[in-house]
Amino acid sequence: MTFRATLDFLLNDWIGIESLLARDRFADHSLETFASVLDTCERIAREKYAPFNRLVDTEEPRFDGERVILPQATHDAWKAYAGSGMLSAAQDHAIGGMQLPYTLEASANAFFAKAAVSIGTGMLTTGNANLLMVHGTEAQQQVFALNEFAGRWSGTMCLSEPQAGSSLSDVATRALPDGEDFDGDPLGPRYRLRGNKMWISAGEHELTENIIHLVLAKIPGPDGKLVAGTRGISLFIVPKKMVDAEGRLTGERNDVALAGLNHKCGWRGTTNTLLNFGEGRFKPGGEAGAIGYRVGRPGEGLRCMFHMMNEARIGVGMAATMLGMAGYEASLDYARQRPQGRPIQARAPGGTAGAGAGKDPAQPQIPIIEHADVKRMLLAQKSYAEGALALELYCARLVDEQHTGPEGSAAEAGLLLEVLTPIAKSWPSEWCLEANSLAIQVHGGYGYTRDFPVEQYWRDNRLNMIHEGTHGIQALDLLGRKVVMNGGAGLKLLATRMNATIERAGHADGLAEPANALAAALQKVGAATKAAWATGVPEEALANATPYLQAFGHLVLAWIWLDVALVAVRKATPVNQGKLAAMRYFFAYELPKVDAWLVVVSQREPVCRDMQDDWF
Repeated sequence: MTFRATLDFLLNDWIGIESLLARDRFADHSLETFASVLDTCERIAREKYAPFNRLVDTEEPRFDGERVILPQATHDAWKAYAGSGMLSAAQDHAIGGMQLPYTLEASANAFFAKAAVSIGTGMLTTGNANLLMVHGTEAQQQVFALNEFAGRWSGTMCLSEPQAGSSLSDVATRALPDGEDFDGDPLGPRYRLRGNKMWISAGEHELTENIIHLVLAKIPGPDGKLVAGTRGISLFIVPKKMVDAEGRLTGERNDVALAGLNHKCGWRGTTNTLLNFGEGRFKPGGEAGAIGYRVGRPGEGLRCMFHMMNEARIGVGMAATMLGMAGYEASLDYARQRPQGRPIQARAPGGTAGAGAGKDPAQPQIPIIEHADVKRMLLAQKSYAEGALALELYCARLVDEQHTGPEGSAAEAGLLLEVLTPIAKSWPSEWCLEANSLAIQVHGGYGYTRDFPVEQYWRDNRLNMIHEGTHGIQALDLLGRKVVMNGGAGLKLLATRMNATIERAGHADGLAEPANALAAALQKVGAATKAAWATGVPEEALANATPYLQAFGHLVLAWIWLDVALVAVRKATPVNQGKLAAMRYFFAYELPKVDAWLVVVSQREPVCRDMQDDWF
């Protein structure tokens, strides 16, 4: 079964994307136009991305002292992607968008992630522009966001600093009002920024005419000191090249300089940079300091930036998913072609005691896919990658519901997204990485050579557990905030959705047993959540947040698989049988892990909290 067939099954048979056509925003579309968008993106990914996946891995970006040099293939891929209109896929017709559902946009972008994830698409550019469409002024939207949607300019997010990664409260980049009339600039309140930003993807390149940085910085108080904590953080638009109020390049370079390129184990085709703001190499207006235009009110920068961060987290989850899918397809193809070993047969009576089976060396070799342990590894990959894809599409559908659904339904979708976003980012980044490890294992010794693509998929995927919020950060967010906020309203709503699936599956042929197993796991997660917070001491509850994240994620994926199985069980085709087998695998091999993870959560196991530095 091809990836496209899997995608079509999930979109049409499971999610029922056709129902969105009844909404005014999508009324100009049809299933045919949806299919046409997917066809176009599949073709571009096949022609402009996939053939160059290895090339961009081996020919890393380099700086010649003047500019960053990327392979011509990257330029061609960006041109084709921008030309497809996908940067503005979900935007209004009035500003040149296609008004597509986000569910379809996410599905279409999956082709590019699978073909060559590090060539990149427009995830950060679109996220940057989307943030400005919500939090920016009309002038900021017209000048910056619309040029990004058109592909003329690209965008970044500049959060981390060399001394402050996930701890954003410790950012030290400063923003000072640029003159007495700083509030009179048509592009927004104008500041001069000084500081350094680290791990900035696509922070310097020549793919577009301009690069629009969204930068977190602090405005000093009256005493000249920075406000402590996240409440002191503001958000600024900092263009690489200066522009006027009409969006024209002035020919003047902003004081943003490349300090160095980071060389990563994966995603090597994407430039990853250290940027210096206001070091004086470039002096717009004859003065040092990078010019930035404030977005929103002072001190609300992190609130604004979370709009982009949450969108990026779902994007990272989809990227991790598609790397898992790419590895699965590669190892499945290899397993079907690689002959090795012979069938296990019962020994003849009178054979050696204790040895009940053997192999006949006279028999021809069989493809390794015939071996049960190889099937185990392939089933694991299938359950991880296809399950993760279903999860990401479910979350994308929630985005559409939040934006276009009736008021009550939209509110519920927003609440579910709050709870599921940490899972949508973290679960694929852990378990589709494991899928890539299994893909290497299926290939045997060939798997860790560059003769096959699976070692690159693993290296590319290893980044996803870290960027856009590490695993530990997602765990703290889930257990420390998402499942307890509003009296646990989000967790209760998710449990209601799960119980509805359990009820339906209890009456479906062959699904009563997994339905009961899911019900038991749901009860255990609920009990562990209460036990973790029983003392009300955050340090005790959160010391085991990561095992809780893992258990919670497996619970969610078991639910997703059972819900998918309710569709697959309707018709006994080979495709549907494969999905039912993947569901059975997940319930038999994966869901039982929840019990072990929850033990330390429920007992508030203190060993990690109590461990002392000098004991190591």
